[in-house]
Amino acid sequence: MSEISPNSTGLSGEYFVAGELLRRGFNVAITMGNAKAIDLIAEKNGKTFPIQVKSIYKKKNVGWPILKSKIKQKHFYVFVNLNGDKLTHPEFFICTSTEAKRKIKEYASRGILNLNLISPPLKSI
Repeated sequence: MSEISPNSTGLSGEYFVAGELLRRGFNVAITMGNAKAIDLIAEKNGKTFPIQVKSIYKKKNVGWPILKSKIKQKHFYVFVNLNGDKLTHPEFFICTSTEAKRKIKEYASRGILNLNLISPPLKSI
């Protein structure tokens, strides 16, 4: 089975997270790339949550490419493993900006939030 394009991987993750949030009673807007640091805006009980979604196609990938300098305060980050190679349900991990920054390992030319540095998938928001 061939992998989907990187753009489709990102969109797949965003739609997955939007669906999960809607299922849990949030109102959700997808920015469709029109807001650089925000993929989704979620609202519930009068509180608004800016959300950045990072997606990978399969677990074979080391993790999610992201630099500490790209983390925005007061945003939430959802890291999605689509499990596209197994065609099983995606796994997702939710972090505050502080948690995400702490778990990123930076190298000379890139940063990675490693799969092994995050806790098991969250079942509730």
